[in-house]
Amino acid sequence: MFSTMGQQALLGIVSHLFFIAVTWWALQAIHFDKILRSNSVLKARVLYILLTVAIGSVVSNFFLDYLGFANQLPYMFSED
Repeated sequence: MFSTMGQQALLGIVSHLFFIAVTWWALQAIHFDKILRSNSVLKARVLYILLTVAIGSVVSNFFLDYLGFANQLPYMFSED
């Protein structure tokens, strides 16, 4: 039981970090400097980081939920 919980925790951590990194990479294509005010470099970086974490976490949660639901599908057909 604890081994399974540990594996799920590791999968969750790796998934979040992976999707946050992918989001960071993907957001590099957007030119935020054209949208934001000048002389707000620190604020823009904080916004960039928060946006990256928010999008990456949502995508990771979707992936983990989908994986969990897919693992539960066999119970639909079991005869317990």
